[in-house]
Amino acid sequence: MDIAQAKEKINIIKENIGKVIIGKDDVIEKVLICLIADGHVLLEDLPGTGKTMLAKSLAVSIDSSFSRIQFTPDLLPADITGLNVYNRATEEFNFVPGPVMTNILLADEINRATPRTQSALLEAMQEKQVTIDGVTRSLGTPFFVIATQNPVETAGTFPLPEAELDRFMMQLSLGNLTLEEEIAILKRFENDEPLTELNAAATGDDILEIRGLLNNVRVHDDLIKYIASVCEVTRSDSGTYIGVSPRGAIALLKAAKASALINGRDYVIPDDIKSLIIPVFMHRILFINRKDKNSKEQYLDSLISRVEVPSEEFETR
Repeated sequence: MDIAQAKEKINIIKENIGKVIIGKDDVIEKVLICLIADGHVLLEDLPGTGKTMLAKSLAVSIDSSFSRIQFTPDLLPADITGLNVYNRATEEFNFVPGPVMTNILLADEINRATPRTQSALLEAMQEKQVTIDGVTRSLGTPFFVIATQNPVETAGTFPLPEAELDRFMMQLSLGNLTLEEEIAILKRFENDEPLTELNAAATGDDILEIRGLLNNVRVHDDLIKYIASVCEVTRSDSGTYIGVSPRGAIALLKAAKASALINGRDYVIPDDIKSLIIPVFMHRILFINRKDKNSKEQYLDSLISRVEVPSEEFETR
């Protein structure tokens, strides 16, 4: 598979998901960028906006296994990873896999579980493995976590610690629909369930093959310096407690390469980076005296504007 074929394959997957999720092409594209870049996504939005439907549609579209975990305060780490159960007949312990042993994992309302349970995902998200009773088991490939949380109903929740937030490549929101989009949804779901009629448009192996093409995507040194400079300004500004970590800088670089790839290019341009700074960086920064999302985003925009954007024609260099 070459880059042109990869672009075509990704477009087919996007169109397939679009048969179920209406009016959210930008969010779908960013989710696919995370998938190709070997990252994970945190969806923060109100109930009923299509978060679960998006995760299921993605799993069907790439013909991969899917598991859903409803996070609750009484959920235990073993409920996620699996556990060893004693078999009296054989007098041996048998491993019972948990829902994490899958390709696409939906961690629904992740902030309703205790920090101990939340931490069960850290090794899985970072190393693509879980360790149970001293035995390490590899997860499926690809392995992709889509976690959700409700930004309004916060009673009885446990905010995700910064170390866990940093494991998510992007934080996204499906947002509101236009009147026309909502009418289209009502008509589509009036008598049918589009998800049950959805067919696979690709395979997990296709995703792995596309992911392998990222090594062929070039990033000019000026663009690498631009990413580093944006990260540095978030760490040095007096309006932030904590800026973007090196993991965040690497996440932006990988996401930008994936963005270039799905747009049919073997090189990154400044717009690839600029369009992804907010979703990649917003959840990684602790701001001072800024609580609501809009003020945080505006402040991050002001920080980014201090860094000069490279303007060379990178494709010719």
